[in-house]
Amino acid sequence: MTEPTAPELAVPELSLVVLVGVTGSGKSTFARAHFRPTEVISSDFCRGLVADDENDQSATKDAFEVLRFIVGKRLAAGRLTVVDATNVQPEARRELVLLAREHDVLPAAIVLDLPEKLCAERNATRPDRDFGPHVIRRQRSQLRRSLNHLGREGFRTVHVLRTPDEIEAATITRTKLFNDLRHETGPFDVIGDVHGCRDELEQLLDKLGYAIERDAAGRPTGASHPARKAVFLGDLVDRGLDTPGVLRLVMGMVAAGTAICVPGNHEVKLLKALRGKNVQRSHGLDASMEQLDRETDDFRAQTETFIDGLISHYVLDGGRLVVAHAGLIERYHGRASGRVREFCLYGQTTGETDEYGLPVRYPWAQEYRGRAVVLYGHTPVPEAEWLNNTMCLDTGCVFGGRLTALNYPERTLVSVPAARVYHAPAKPFPVASPSGAAHREPDVLDIADVSGSRVIETGYLPRIGVREAHAAAALEVMSRFAVDPRWLAYLPPTMSPVATSQREDLLEHPEQAFSAYRSDGVDLVLCEEKHMGSRAVLLICRSPQAAQSRFGLSETGAVWTRTGRPFFPAALTAPLAAGVGAAAEHAGLFDELDTTWLLLDAELLPWNVKAARLLRDQYAAVAAAARTSLPAAVAVLEQAAGRPLPADGAQVTELLDRTRARAANADAFTAAYLRYCWPTDGLAGVRVAPFQLLASEGAVYHERPHPWHLELAARLAAARPELIQTTRHLAVQTSDPGSVAAATRWWEELTDAGGEGMVVKPAANLTRGDKGLVQPGLKVRGREYLRLIYGPDYTEPGNLARLRQRALSHKRSLALREYALGLEALDRLARGEPLWRVHECVFAVLALESEPVDPRL
Repeated sequence: MTEPTAPELAVPELSLVVLVGVTGSGKSTFARAHFRPTEVISSDFCRGLVADDENDQSATKDAFEVLRFIVGKRLAAGRLTVVDATNVQPEARRELVLLAREHDVLPAAIVLDLPEKLCAERNATRPDRDFGPHVIRRQRSQLRRSLNHLGREGFRTVHVLRTPDEIEAATITRTKLFNDLRHETGPFDVIGDVHGCRDELEQLLDKLGYAIERDAAGRPTGASHPARKAVFLGDLVDRGLDTPGVLRLVMGMVAAGTAICVPGNHEVKLLKALRGKNVQRSHGLDASMEQLDRETDDFRAQTETFIDGLISHYVLDGGRLVVAHAGLIERYHGRASGRVREFCLYGQTTGETDEYGLPVRYPWAQEYRGRAVVLYGHTPVPEAEWLNNTMCLDTGCVFGGRLTALNYPERTLVSVPAARVYHAPAKPFPVASPSGAAHREPDVLDIADVSGSRVIETGYLPRIGVREAHAAAALEVMSRFAVDPRWLAYLPPTMSPVATSQREDLLEHPEQAFSAYRSDGVDLVLCEEKHMGSRAVLLICRSPQAAQSRFGLSETGAVWTRTGRPFFPAALTAPLAAGVGAAAEHAGLFDELDTTWLLLDAELLPWNVKAARLLRDQYAAVAAAARTSLPAAVAVLEQAAGRPLPADGAQVTELLDRTRARAANADAFTAAYLRYCWPTDGLAGVRVAPFQLLASEGAVYHERPHPWHLELAARLAAARPELIQTTRHLAVQTSDPGSVAAATRWWEELTDAGGEGMVVKPAANLTRGDKGLVQPGLKVRGREYLRLIYGPDYTEPGNLARLRQRALSHKRSLALREYALGLEALDRLARGEPLWRVHECVFAVLALESEPVDPRL
């Protein structure tokens, strides 16, 4: 922890500044004096936003949700943000440190540690702060207990001001991050992995026009160019003949200001070895250590200091150029965190190894769409080629290839051939580039994109694995039955049921849903009527021309099931899409959202439109068999019970009661499924119940609250009431017993009237809690509907007791993973990424459906 005595407080230009102090310590005054109004997010202001009263303490929880949301948006945009709240409790600060880490920015704390008496006197002059002295005493006690531990909590910078004079005199200095060299505009010569090849490095520098400086022994100790600066992409060491010579030359250039250098993974490993750590001396490290053992202690110490001071990546030329050893995705540019450094050093892998035992690299550059040029090395390629504004400059000099540099901003390549093979590669080099890898058409799908085991990175869950067997099953469905993949931008996730109820005659009850969200910190939820239909996704285009322009197809839309299969033949899909499109036109949605297409999540009714075969072969067959056999059995048993059979009369009576119960259950089963069926003729009788707008051109809507989506759906229904149906819903405060009781009664009324039940969702839609993503919805199904899921006799006490043991953890995990993949697919679609990138996530959702999970959940 640093406690500077001078009142000059340094904070990183991109950071989350957390003000810490008891009420009355002057945090808001300090913030107004030193930061722009838009940079300061105050908990009092957020209370006012949600409760119209900045001092309404009952609104604190909602206020901090708003505060964290705004802070997250600012940090994602790369803006310094100041949090003005007491922040004296470790758990409050922990939330903010985690938020900073989530966005890869540095957290800084400024503590106003004023005497308790002074703070109390200040509060006494403010009628809106009638807290009483015990509040200040408690806050100060909390602050004092944790003041010396702020550094360990994760704050990279800590400043403590203890007197009014110090606070008055303090100034804020915004310091650049170490990786921020935007003021360096070049021109640059960016050089790929050298790996101890000193002779080739000297030849390349000479070819680039650098004058090489030498010491008395003739060893190169530096190089300079009259107008340019060299940039080294790391991996200077290992494998080649003269690691010390390369280090001496590059260290001299960096010290003289004629070069910039980022670390490679080989430097990091060498540093550990120099410090005596137990590292495996492989991949050329043994040769480097032998060569360095012949150098002086002073040189080895200089090497250790040099490597230790290297920065993971640099942003140059006003943000137009980024250099990192293994490359860098756009959202990490100019950020500072452990995972950013890890990516810079090692890149991104799939978690698998190839036939040579080397990690399989994730092709981040194929997906890169950033504005900045990214130059990197790490993975040797036979030729340096542009790919989506990135270029790998490691052309395998140490393996007998070439040492390559790129002139920036001219974008010309300069290289020299290796004199020989210095180190045998683990796999053959050069390797021909995959056909078309660098020039892939965006709408071309490749079976290699989806086959085998894969790991997918999303912005919602970091790594989602897909097993090879599940991918194969999905490939069968997708290739044979799915709609045209140009339509197929999204598959809905599975949904988890609530935890099992312990009520005597119920398996599911709303109280478990409200309790679950309450424990996740979600105070406001929305209960939506669960239509007993079939989940459907509708992609609706404004016109055939719009469909052709955006999706390369001439129809005006498509409608598909949870597994990507078309709902209807083309002859019915066209008028259905046209009808929904006409409703959207009448409601003004295309103009309002500035789009030519809409992607909707919906239920399509009635159930028998899609499930006619299921109804005929399964439900109707079961009901017919039961209603034929059980009444006859009851009649026989009634006759038997009426006879004088004293020896086994009790058993006959018991069997009669049980058979009567089974007959009643069969009647209830029949009534349950018949409620959800009605006759249709073509589209006559078909209803669509949209409940969420997923995406439109350039936009996604999972951060829009659910009431907003339902209001759009209501506008569609008003335009075409014969085709589009609204979804009844009810807002519920999970912390309010009265609100919970009212929602429970509403569910009981729905299910008593024969409804399937309801879905409980966070009203805010996409929600993150302390443990990450919160379930997007929990289904609470009614007692009678569950007969269709678990069988006519599931309500019998013995059956219910067994069903209460159902395991939900895998289903919940599956629901979150599919949800994250769906959101990622929508994000990629809205960003205009290639079809194969969108399809990767859509395919993964279908593959996960092959995981062994009880389908009744």
